[in-house]
Amino acid sequence: MLHPSYTDLMNIANSEVEQGEQPVVNSRYSIVLATAKRAKQIIGGSEPLQEDITCPKPLSIAIDELANGAIKIRGEDD
Repeated sequence: MLHPSYTDLMNIANSEVEQGEQPVVNSRYSIVLATAKRAKQIIGGSEPLQEDITCPKPLSIAIDELANGAIKIRGEDD
């Protein structure tokens, strides 16, 4: 099971969106794409953005970075 949940990650990604604006993340698919892209960057040699890594797997690192606000998902307009 994924911890934090998809719902939690979606809420974190949309936390800076003003009331009435279009959310950055509309579905689980957006979370999957964003974390997979970041995991590929880590596999390619990018350093993790956090120091307290609990799991050495790139996807787990990417999820932790998103959950802790180290990375942000940009909207289509950005």
